[in-house]
This record gives sequence, C-alpha cells and structure tokens, in this order.
Amino acid sequence: MNSKSILHLDLDTFFVSVERLLDSRLMNKPVIVGGMGERGVVATCSYETRKFGVHSGMAMKVARQLCPQAVVIKGDTGTYSKYSHQVTEIIKERVPAFEKASIDEFYADLSGMDKFFGIRSFAHELRESIIRESGLPISFGLSQNKVVSKIATGEAKPNNERYIDYGQEKSFLAPLSPRKIPMIGSKTFQTLLGLGVNKIETIQHMPVELLESVLGKNGRTIWKRAHGIDDTPIVPFHERKSISAERTFHRDTIDMQQLHATLSGMAENLAYQLRRGNKLTSNVSVKIRYSDFQTYTKQAKIPYTSADHVLIPKIAELFKQLYNRRLLIRLVGIRYGGLVGGNYQINLFDDSEKMLSLYNSLDKIRNRFGEHSVVRAATFGGTSVGRMENPFNGQPPMLHAHRQQ
Repeated sequence: MNSKSILHLDLDTFFVSVERLLDSRLMNKPVIVGGMGERGVVATCSYETRKFGVHSGMAMKVARQLCPQAVVIKGDTGTYSKYSHQVTEIIKERVPAFEKASIDEFYADLSGMDKFFGIRSFAHELRESIIRESGLPISFGLSQNKVVSKIATGEAKPNNERYIDYGQEKSFLAPLSPRKIPMIGSKTFQTLLGLGVNKIETIQHMPVELLESVLGKNGRTIWKRAHGIDDTPIVPFHERKSISAERTFHRDTIDMQQLHATLSGMAENLAYQLRRGNKLTSNVSVKIRYSDFQTYTKQAKIPYTSADHVLIPKIAELFKQLYNRRLLIRLVGIRYGGLVGGNYQINLFDDSEKMLSLYNSLDKIRNRFGEHSVVRAATFGGTSVGRMENPFNGQPPMLHAHRQQ
C-alpha cells in the first residue's frame, strides 16, 4: 500500500501578519487585533504578546492589562478576505486539488507527485511562492495524513517547515502534549490529565477500550490520532460550495412586511447553520421569482462572516436593488456561497464580548430546544421555508420561529 503525502499550510498569526504587511512599524512589536471597546474581544495576537498570557477569545480589557505595551488594532475583515483570496489563488495555480479549511488554513494531497518531482521540493517551493507573492509568512507540515501534518505545522511555527517521514508518526507525536491533538479541548484535556496523561506517548500505551470507557466514541478517535492514524479525506475547494433556502408563497404577494420578515428569517437561520457547521461565507445572493415565473438573482462579495447582524442588512440591501418590476412575487430565496471553514473569530473586530456571548447563548438554545426556540421579532410571519440545502453533516435544517409555550 502506497503512503499518502498530505500537506498542511497555515498562515502565521494571519490578521497580525496582514497588519504588519501594511505597516512595517509593527514588525517585532506586540500586536493585538480585535474589538477596541471596553467589552471587546481578542481575535488574534502576535507571538510577542503570548508570553504575557494573551490569547484569542480573551477579553480585550484583560489583554491590555496583561500586555499594556501592545499595539491594539481593530481588524478589517475586507482586507483579510482579500489576502486570503490571494493566497488561495496562488495555491490553486499550483496544486490540482486542495482543501481550504479556513480563511488562513489549507490542505493539499501531493500523493504520487514524486513521479514527476520531489514532494519536499514542491512543498518548499510552494511555500516560498506564497511568501514571495503575498508577502505573508506561512508554515507547513508534511506527512501521510491531515492530523499529523496539522500537528507538524504547529511544531514548525513560526514561518517554517516540518516533515514527518512515513513510519515516524508515533515517535514524532510521543513527546507532545495531548492538547496538540485536534478535537481535544480544555475539558477533554483536563479529563486526560486526571488519568495521568500529560504526553501523547501515554495514550499510545493505553488500551483503546480504556479511552472509550472514559471519553465515549471520541476515545477511539483520540487513540487513533495519538498513533498517527487518520483517514480523513481532502475536501476539494470550489467557490460554489453553498447553503441556501427558498420560500414559495401560497399566494403571490407584494406585502413588503411579509417579504422582509421571510428574508430576515431565512438569513438568520442560514447564519446559524454556518456557525453550527463552523463555516464562513464570502458571497451572498438573493433570488426573486415573479408571478409570471421570470426569475432574477443578485449577488455580492462580502468579507468572510457568519454573523446575523452583518448578513441580514446585506440581504435587505440586495433585495431592495433587485426588486424593480413591481409585480407580485411568487418565491424568494437566499444563498450563502464561497464557504470556508472558520469560526466567529473573524467577526470579533466590531463586536463586544457581550455580542459574542449573545450569539453563543442563542445558538445553545437552538441546539438544545430545536427549531422553534428563539427568533428575532422582525421575522414573525415569514419564517416557513419550502426548501433548504444544508451541506453540514447531513443534519436536517433548523428554522427559526417563535418561542413555544
């Protein structure tokens, strides 16, 4: 069986690196990017700040206290999206099939390329091309699977390369903290520490049944990853990956209140679907089908986001631009395209800790109590949807409605 060659690329402290590219005076200085207000949150921070205990997701007020000398910058999603697209295009020109895992993270399957040229040389030259053409630092890990390569990238940072030869996965992982294994969060890490596990090597010597008895089905996955075993496939990147919703009205209408309520409800629900699937969108479109069955769409490129308060106004703006025939409307639809992996971190530049907590709380309610648990007041009267495409885990879509009594 031939081994695979999976490359993982990660732009180092991406937001900070972009800011330094735009202003060279920030080089080698402690930099924090995030919300500027008293209730702002850290989106990302430079390596110089981390020795003071600053980290992503921390309250900006606390970060300023820990590192008062840091330069604090309010992020610009539009700028970061532009540089992310630039790096994506560089990779697309050189790699036949790759996965864009997030705004600043990529996987590529280089298996079989040794028939034409050395894989290590190709990976190195690709990284050099990205640095040269974008001006951004980037690190990579190269191994036989995604998990080991991702961990190797973390060990290579900042701005370096790490190669793990076939058969060396276990020995590479053994001395590392189990916290390095993707999917191990703080709670699982504390559980493992309680078992006396402070190195991956300990997991390698444990029976898989023990981990399963403590951690459930995730125990086996963690055990396999600790042994360097992973068969997660590369998900080829393509700009058309999307999530959408449509509503066909029982009776054609020009009731603006109903139309706006329907669009807001769909926009809000799809934004929740993005967050639940850990996705961000960079392209939104609105569709109108009139009573004469003529159909029109309008789309717009936007900075990566998954936030209701960003997407709903944009949908309303597109609808206003699109609705110009003044005929009865039979159907309206929304599509979020250009999806990439990513969390709410990208939206922390304008949001406060209070706003972030609100989104987390609302989503927890929806996760626990289902589709009719919580909704914005503006969406009453227009939230039923005829068809929805949902690419995340094959789970059924959740639609917003009023609170059930």
